Amino acid sequence: MADELHKILIVGGGAAGLELATELGKKLGKSGRAEITLLDAASTHIWKPLLHEVASGTLAEAEEIEYMAQAHRNHFRFLFGRMEGLDRAAKEIIVAPINNKQGAELIPARRFKYDSLVMAVGSVSNTFGIKGVDQHCMFIDTTTQAYRFQRQLVETYYIQSYANQSRQRDKPLSIVIVGAGATGVELSAELHEVTKLLATYGLEGSIEVNITIIEAATQLLPALPPRLSQATQDQLLKLGIQLKLGRKVTEVTETEVHTYDGEVFDADLKVWAAGIKAPDWMKSLDGLETNHINQLVVDQTLQTSDPDVFAIGDCAACAWADHAGNVPPRAQAAHQMASAVAKTIVNRLNGKAPVKFVYHDYGSLVSLGKFSTVGSLMGSLMGTVSVGGFIAYVVYLSLYKMHQVAIHGYFRTAMLTLSNLFRRSTHAKIKMH
Repeated sequence: MADELHKILIVGGGAAGLELATELGKKLGKSGRAEITLLDAASTHIWKPLLHEVASGTLAEAEEIEYMAQAHRNHFRFLFGRMEGLDRAAKEIIVAPINNKQGAELIPARRFKYDSLVMAVGSVSNTFGIKGVDQHCMFIDTTTQAYRFQRQLVETYYIQSYANQSRQRDKPLSIVIVGAGATGVELSAELHEVTKLLATYGLEGSIEVNITIIEAATQLLPALPPRLSQATQDQLLKLGIQLKLGRKVTEVTETEVHTYDGEVFDADLKVWAAGIKAPDWMKSLDGLETNHINQLVVDQTLQTSDPDVFAIGDCAACAWADHAGNVPPRAQAAHQMASAVAKTIVNRLNGKAPVKFVYHDYGSLVSLGKFSTVGSLMGSLMGTVSVGGFIAYVVYLSLYKMHQVAIHGYFRTAMLTLSNLFRRSTHAKIKMH
């Protein structure tokens, strides 16, 4: 009987994929109408807009969601692995072998069948082929990368502290962030706060830290209106963060970042946050159409040219109705896409037509930690409203709460929120290991 169930396979456990698996598990898995499987190369989930807090060490570990526990509670199955290919004729995905740290193969390559396949693999940083970026920059596209950066950040602080104490070095610690989008801007503000906390916690030795953002565009945060972009720029300058706008990076070395005008920036830590693309292996996904940044091209039902294959979230290129270009790669878009595909798949099982996806833009918000939150909210009755300060912070927080409600429900989200409030009163504000 189990073999006759409609097999729904979701690849990628980010905001879109995990929300979809959870919703379908409740609607179809619990009643035994379908078999829902989620595949991801990690074992835990953190909402991607929070990764800059993981990288700076300011996010509590309690924010992580264990995929296996989530699957057990919500009637779907979790598979650990990384997709590397697609066989549309056989309606199977190909999952890469799993090796241990020494390179020995633990689990061979596998194949898994599907009736409905949903690609939700998200995005990775786009290095644009610039020399030295892959070798010398750190990225925060995944939880693993964010934790790796956080460890290196703390280690670098300790090394710098010792060097200052023993007079082996008298230069400031230099952190260069390439990219002035939301990730780069939010990370810079968090790192500024971390430098103050480390000093407060009594790290030996006086450490001077220079944080620099380099951006090819002439405006900070192009998704925001110019007035709010300027307000953010003013706030960062007040914090002492150096902004180098209109500077295209041409090369990154072990200790420096070079720009097209010949300027060279010393950099002990280098973070690349200058653009996104879908993973490179998606370019050759058994004939499915992709765009120049490897995203799968989908129609208004979020289906690819193969009606059994959907794409949602950052890896999907979906035309934005009445706008130039595609739906922007934002968490709110991923949330809305997951809801639309959930309805479509339920309709498929009931012999009904797919649901058309209509993106509703509720605005953009950027958090500068405890210093400020700025953004714009969209409303059909009031037009575009610029917001800042406490109101913007509450709205920014509510976006994450919407994600938590989709994953945990209202009661669990309320309990998590309360537990985190108590936790903050007893735990350090930053992670030191």
